[in-house]
Amino acid sequence: MSEVIKLRKGLDIKLKGSAETVLETLPVPATVALKPTDFPGLTPKLSVKPGYEVKAGDALFYDKYHPEVVFTAPFGGKVASVNRGERRRILEVVIETDNEAGSAEFKKANPGSLSAHEVKEQLLKSGLWPFIKRRPYGIIASPQEKPKAIFISSFDTAPLAPDYNFIVEGQLGTFQTGINALEKLTDGKVFLGVSEKSVFTNIKNVEIKQFSGPHPAGNVGIQIHHIAPVNKGEVVWTVNPQDVLFMGRLFETGKVDFSKVFAVTGSEVEKPKYFQTMLGAPVSTLTDGRLKKVNYKQRLISGNVLTGTRVKPMNYLGYYDSQVTVIPEGDEYELFGWATPGIDKFSASKTFFSKIFPKKEYEMNANLHGGERAFVLSNQYEKVLPMDILPVFLLKSCLADDIDKMEQLGIYEVIEEDFALCEYVCTSKIKVQDILRNGINTMIKELG
Repeated sequence: MSEVIKLRKGLDIKLKGSAETVLETLPVPATVALKPTDFPGLTPKLSVKPGYEVKAGDALFYDKYHPEVVFTAPFGGKVASVNRGERRRILEVVIETDNEAGSAEFKKANPGSLSAHEVKEQLLKSGLWPFIKRRPYGIIASPQEKPKAIFISSFDTAPLAPDYNFIVEGQLGTFQTGINALEKLTDGKVFLGVSEKSVFTNIKNVEIKQFSGPHPAGNVGIQIHHIAPVNKGEVVWTVNPQDVLFMGRLFETGKVDFSKVFAVTGSEVEKPKYFQTMLGAPVSTLTDGRLKKVNYKQRLISGNVLTGTRVKPMNYLGYYDSQVTVIPEGDEYELFGWATPGIDKFSASKTFFSKIFPKKEYEMNANLHGGERAFVLSNQYEKVLPMDILPVFLLKSCLADDIDKMEQLGIYEVIEEDFALCEYVCTSKIKVQDILRNGINTMIKELG
């Protein structure tokens, strides 16, 4: 691990409200939910109805076009409701939890003694398969595919991101078990991206690559680009560190355990720290009684400020999120605005006097500071995107639904999180992530 891949391009957004490395375990919430809307491209088909009794690990719904991919209950109890939106689109399946409901039983085994088929069947039946995502497109991996490699980033450089060194502390053996299972699913390598002073450096059955530099150095897509870029016709898989723990627990115990650690962060949180609760818990489980100003206008985000989803306390946590961020809404008018010296304002372009305090942390809000303008070449995106890609031209090809150009310009390598900084620094206020996802959806529709 002597080689360090150093990334120069990027931007670290220094926000107030990082989580203290203290973990509090919360009681099981009264309800949990799975949301089909968390899975791009999924057409869900229900396996249950309101009133059904389920155990943890029992199927709630499945993929219409890949029926073997099931989505299982994070905790046992009774199906309270199936909430729908326009045209009866399934928005969420809600479960009233019951500590006596128990868990479905699966095979307890050392993954090293199992075949690739047996490992795959275990992950599919238990509902852990959806944690494996594929590039291109950032969607759930197809069980029929054989990836050329599997990539895991063991650190996150996004604003106020959780520290996986702290989260996985004391569970490295379980993490190794999860790695041993994943290693069975590819004929290539399992790549583990690490940062300096990582606790993951002794993990076996992986090829470790160390990265340094500003955000997005921790994005798995950026790491793939610098290790083994995805070309047309190739497929790689990605998994998040906590999801590897889910897999390790499954093979070690024969049961699913969807307890997950979330970092509750942001300038509006009284004492930012880590909480352990269930996957799919209500946002209020983590925020009630922990915010500074109860009646103040605040933006609750499931995820980080760049890629997360705006939520309300009664909503449920995102399937792939490990963080909740709370910042001021910022919908009030600001006297003189950009004309002020900006001592307390962060600027990506170093426009304000705050540039003389490079280590200062800032209380930032959700104000856009302007509306959408002409989409022009400005070289802003290239300064924060450490990839050999022409981002503006790629986005314009997405707007034009030009499949050939999208292929040539690198659509197979990127998803929304890789372009999130481009959206942040954009003075034209272009909805970069939405444009990119629409382009990806066009590729899926036309090419599959």
